[in-house]
Amino acid sequence: MNSTHRFILQPYKGVATRHTCPACHKKRCFSRYIDTEKQISFPDDVGRCDHEQSCGYHLTPKDYFERNPLAKPKHSDSAAPSAWRAKQTEQRKPTSFIAAETVAQTLHGYERNNLYRFLRSKFGAEETEKLMKDYRVGTSKHWPGSCVFWQTDIIGNVRTGKVMLYDAENGKRVKEPFNHVTWVHSLLKLPDYNLRQCFFGEHLLPMNRGKPIAIVESEKTAIVASYYLPEYVWLATGGKHGCFNTDALHVLRSRQVTLFPDLGATQQWQEKLPMLKSLGIEANIFNFLEESASDDERTAGLDIADYLLQIEPDQAVLQAMIRRNPILQKLIDDLQCTLVSVERYNPDTDAILKPSKSEKQ
Repeated sequence: MNSTHRFILQPYKGVATRHTCPACHKKRCFSRYIDTEKQISFPDDVGRCDHEQSCGYHLTPKDYFERNPLAKPKHSDSAAPSAWRAKQTEQRKPTSFIAAETVAQTLHGYERNNLYRFLRSKFGAEETEKLMKDYRVGTSKHWPGSCVFWQTDIIGNVRTGKVMLYDAENGKRVKEPFNHVTWVHSLLKLPDYNLRQCFFGEHLLPMNRGKPIAIVESEKTAIVASYYLPEYVWLATGGKHGCFNTDALHVLRSRQVTLFPDLGATQQWQEKLPMLKSLGIEANIFNFLEESASDDERTAGLDIADYLLQIEPDQAVLQAMIRRNPILQKLIDDLQCTLVSVERYNPDTDAILKPSKSEKQ
């Protein structure tokens, strides 16, 4: 192989040399960089997507070494002027964004949004609308009942929107007769769109600097978990491998992070921890579900939202209060209190508990 560059895109030698893109998640379209001297192994996200118009993802060795200087070859640049650099002609294209007006046009019409209708049946209209607004979930016309998860970055720019269709009754994704997932930038046919994905929910980080961060795969899971466990800022990767790259992860530096993988993905996410550590991110993995799940639950690939949704919303509010003040549990036990509805609960004026009949007598 004749090449003036040490780091090159892996030549095509069959489908085994083309991988799933970490940005658009399309299969067999991603070329990884390799070291022709076979001394350095790059992370799986260092490479280029073949879909230049619809995706445009490209993380070069130069980008990787700038973010990970300890991984840079030990030789000096003068000794090997082009040994570690990618081709100079491969300039990094600026990230593309979706217009704010386009996003605003979707942030209503929730009565025809299947995801909203499902969550409303669990949490009530007021709480559900707040969740949708907080996470910037819109209503799409692409499929009747579909929603759009806007990926808004840490400074408020919208990278793209993922359009998905859920069943209003059970909250599951509609996969028949086909998997209902597409992207706003593709639907709008925006020319030369350079997609660089960010975490779903990333825009919530600046206003929650003191909270630890929890990361899940599904956007719906992040929304559901934020209702039950508001002590965390819940973010979604949008896919098993999504956002596990240096570009996306930099917003988590100096933050405490817990990964909540879907069943069956724990080992793959466990392997991401060294990369997070190298970026200055304090991260650990929640593997309780993996250790205690049944075979049927593993086959179904359940995630934390599937378990949380089994908890009645009123009970979830009570448990959150107990976590903030453990003495409350002792009072409940001593007074034999029972839980009453906490819908529209006002902590200054309303009672959440009342003594049981036997206790009052």
